[in-house]
Amino acid sequence: MSSDFISTPLQFLKGVGPRKAADLKRAGLVTVEDLLYRLPFRYEDRSRMQPIASLRPGQKAAVLGEVTSANLAVTRRRGFKIFHAVVSDASGAIRCTWMNQPYLADVLKPHLQIVVFGDVKLDSSGLHFLNAEFEVVSDDLLRLHMGRIVPFYERAGTVTPNMQRKLVRTALDLLPQDIADPLPAVVRERQQLVPRREAIEHTHFPPNEASVDSLNRFRTPAQRRLIFEEFFLFQVGHAWRRHAASAELKPHVVVVDDRVRASAAKILPFKLTPGQRTSVKEIVDDLRRPQPMHRLLQGDVGAGKTIVALLAAIVAMENGLQVAFMAPTEILAGQHYGTIARLLSQSRFRVDLLTGSTPELRKHTLSAHIERGSTNLIVGTHALVQEKVKFHKLGLVVIDEQHRFGVAQRASLRAKGLRPDVLLMTATPIPRTLALTDYSELDVSQIPDLPPGRKPIRTWVKPESRRDEVYQLIRDQLDAGRQAYVIYPLVEESEKIDLKSATAMADHLQVEVFPAYRVALLHGRMKQEAKDRVMHAFAAGQIHILVSTTVVEVGMDVPNASIMVVEHAERFGLSQLHQLRGRVGRGQWDSHCVLLYQAPWTDDARERLKAIAATTDGFAIAERDLELRGPGDFFGTRQSGLPRLRTGDLVRDRDVMEVAHGEARGLVEGGGLTPELQEFVEHRWEKQFGLIEVG
Repeated sequence: MSSDFISTPLQFLKGVGPRKAADLKRAGLVTVEDLLYRLPFRYEDRSRMQPIASLRPGQKAAVLGEVTSANLAVTRRRGFKIFHAVVSDASGAIRCTWMNQPYLADVLKPHLQIVVFGDVKLDSSGLHFLNAEFEVVSDDLLRLHMGRIVPFYERAGTVTPNMQRKLVRTALDLLPQDIADPLPAVVRERQQLVPRREAIEHTHFPPNEASVDSLNRFRTPAQRRLIFEEFFLFQVGHAWRRHAASAELKPHVVVVDDRVRASAAKILPFKLTPGQRTSVKEIVDDLRRPQPMHRLLQGDVGAGKTIVALLAAIVAMENGLQVAFMAPTEILAGQHYGTIARLLSQSRFRVDLLTGSTPELRKHTLSAHIERGSTNLIVGTHALVQEKVKFHKLGLVVIDEQHRFGVAQRASLRAKGLRPDVLLMTATPIPRTLALTDYSELDVSQIPDLPPGRKPIRTWVKPESRRDEVYQLIRDQLDAGRQAYVIYPLVEESEKIDLKSATAMADHLQVEVFPAYRVALLHGRMKQEAKDRVMHAFAAGQIHILVSTTVVEVGMDVPNASIMVVEHAERFGLSQLHQLRGRVGRGQWDSHCVLLYQAPWTDDARERLKAIAATTDGFAIAERDLELRGPGDFFGTRQSGLPRLRTGDLVRDRDVMEVAHGEARGLVEGGGLTPELQEFVEHRWEKQFGLIEVG
């Protein structure tokens, strides 16, 4: 993919000294190619600058003028200053005001030529610009900054947008016309893509007839070409890895006959939903193939993923293989163990539980059973990946809430078997855009439906001022024999953040609000033994109200709990609220989730709560969450397979990603990978996209 010049280190480009090179490197810009693939984030049409006399209130405008006066005003408010400047052109003058930016007194001096861009406002003193963007324009850079559509770049340390514009122009003037193109000709023709050199030029310095609106939406042919190129190279790497993995063969053969089917049918506690049946078929078909399975099972909270995984485990165990079932918390591992042990109690298979808090003597005994093969299915936490745990014949690995594990932990468990089948499960529905990035090497099964008898949860958004109403709703549910969750974001009082603490409120609810009922507290700082005691008591109905932090987000299954109140709901993310809400609605009764918010709340918070109240569809919520938060925050701080992108945006350009995905898969599976692409995938793909293996 490289031409000699395009791979040149930036420190050798004219105008880049040691300090600028260091600042550019910190921004991820090391070579000329890095600089040219760092696209402008905004464009401004300066081909037709407006005379100041023609400005009207309410319009967005750009004017070129001279600073004729400037002063810094001190206000009565301590430390708050206002910078005023008057900018004039041949037609008139306009006031410009910047709030609390005193440094401008050293920047905007009289006689400087500047461009001011912003909304024109009107007050009692006339027209003015308030906190507008500005740029100092020197004569030697006039052709870059004026009389054209001008690109704007993110600042990189001391490298201002002005400087970067000049560096890009220098690089483009030296860039050969016939630079190598990483895209195969057949793909370029099919997608009607402009040549690479032209795309780079017109993305940075568009022709004046280009649409500024299309440029700012990243929808011009030049921009689309560069975005497609990056997505295609990313997808080619995934497709090649997937293709290479298909050449691996398992050392064992899985057979499904009448005996295996009868064994599976025996443990079924209920009739499977259509989504579960489809997922079971897809997974079992994978188990029977000679290549190892790499499949993601997506199902909303309560969709019945565990029974699907258990049916796959029966098939593996009936074929003489061991199964490892890993969960992210001891609470969840314990619940999985209880469910699985109960369902397999009449079978010939032995199920054991191994977690960090398992006593050492018991761990030693369990390890011996696992190594001998007398344990058929082992449920556990990250304790399963410890070196001392050795398997006899590990054939299937099931990893629940897999995004909560580090990549190394997942790989370590998989390495304990001889190319075992791997089934990842998640209750966090993954938008298709992210499925094409994080999970592009995986096959995906979805369970879109809920088990029979489940009733939809009613979600209410209420202000703090209606707390008494909410308490009455809780009381009605308790009087009917149900149980309640009350969720708080903090464990103890914080002087810095005005949030109610779970600890203080548990006492308040017990003594002053619900004295007739038993209230208990659960949070992450409690010792495991204390947590287990509280959870078991709640599950047994001995506790009526469980006050908790988000430790209950996964792993609590109490069908009798019919109401949840989330305090300070405006502080929670959309997907987290959806996960929390999934703790109720697990029984036969009508269930409620009340989201209490405290004013003032942000527009983002209002959008989140509006979205969660509008639907219980986890996939719709996940798509909305992705739009609101962006892909980087979608899974929180987990180790991620999200690519480091230079040109594309996973939300904005999801349609381009889908097309690139199809083209890359088709090219690799059809054996059309060029030698240049092969070299890129094998030696530079991981480094360019900053990726680590997923799954």
